[in-house]
Amino acid sequence: MKLLLGLSRIIIKFIIWMQKHGLLKMYFTKMSLKYADYCVTEAGFGGDLGAEKFIDIKCRIADLKPDAVVLVATIRALKMHGGVAKTELGSGNIDAVLAGLPNLERHLHNMQETFGLPVVVAVNQFPTDTAAELEAIQVACQARGV
Repeated sequence: MKLLLGLSRIIIKFIIWMQKHGLLKMYFTKMSLKYADYCVTEAGFGGDLGAEKFIDIKCRIADLKPDAVVLVATIRALKMHGGVAKTELGSGNIDAVLAGLPNLERHLHNMQETFGLPVVVAVNQFPTDTAAELEAIQVACQARGV
């Protein structure tokens, strides 16, 4: 019984270590690719740090080659990048969205030109988002071929 408990503790510590270093995600990604044609995995926050770490480090270690990137954006975040205070995010503000678009465009640039990957932009929509704000994102994405 003591041996079993000791072994369980070692296994748990190993799983926690793997998870801490991102190896658990790689293991399950590789396993899922054996059973399916494609696998969607969350790489982390932002196309500047999370995706770069995933592509430059984890994919090299696991010998994975992503076929595409899904970049998730919100109008609320673009407004914040455009200088709107958190308390004002609930109201329509096309100028703030336009001012925040360079942030989205930079993430698109990183994925498309630095890593050479096709990108799909998904907008996590909130009830307060306006049609004009959504259209501004669509126009900016179309300008980059997305």
